[in-house]
Amino acid sequence: MLSFFGRETFAKATAPLGRALVKTGLTPDAVTLVGTAASIAAAVTLFPTGHLFWGTMVIWLFVMFDMLDGAMARARGGGTRYGAVLDATCDRVADGAIFGGLAWWAVYHENNRWLFVATLVVLVTSQVISYAKAKAEASGLSADGGLIERPDRLVIVLVGAGFTGIGGYWGIEWLTWAVHVAMWVLAVLSIVTVLQRVLAVRNSPGAREVIPSVSGQARSGNAGQPS
Repeated sequence: MLSFFGRETFAKATAPLGRALVKTGLTPDAVTLVGTAASIAAAVTLFPTGHLFWGTMVIWLFVMFDMLDGAMARARGGGTRYGAVLDATCDRVADGAIFGGLAWWAVYHENNRWLFVATLVVLVTSQVISYAKAKAEASGLSADGGLIERPDRLVIVLVGAGFTGIGGYWGIEWLTWAVHVAMWVLAVLSIVTVLQRVLAVRNSPGAREVIPSVSGQARSGNAGQPS
């Protein structure tokens, strides 16, 4: 969603809600934890049991709630480093629960191996996409860009799951394939994004400079010293 409509637009839309939540005494970290816990609970209970529509609605509600932590941080004058790490960590756990719940449904409810494969591909690559960027930034490099970011993944998977839930409820057979299409589209785009991020890191300034080995530094530092 942020990638579709722009971060600035989303920030302006959520600013009033962020200020209102700050006045209640809630902290951005508390909002992050509540939104993540609720999303996980819905993903591991509603998705595996075949309640895709209601699972989508509940997860969407609390994903939107979780995204307000940034607006709250801005309303308070800025966030903290701990809050940024907590938010990123909770995002990874919530993503794992969402795609894990769908994978369980694909195997034990639908008995569809190919949907299970696509879901696992997305589960793994979604973690790699985020890890590659975090590791690159920690190394002073850049891994920005790529076709799919977390907001895009959530929009696509929840739209697919929601339409499949509606199709199953109303007996619309062709609509039940929406989640299959969504997961395979995500699988392909996520693999492309992983490659894009790796290439972005490779092309970053200083990315291919040789890093002196620790053992080599130790030997150099001990040169001329009595053993």
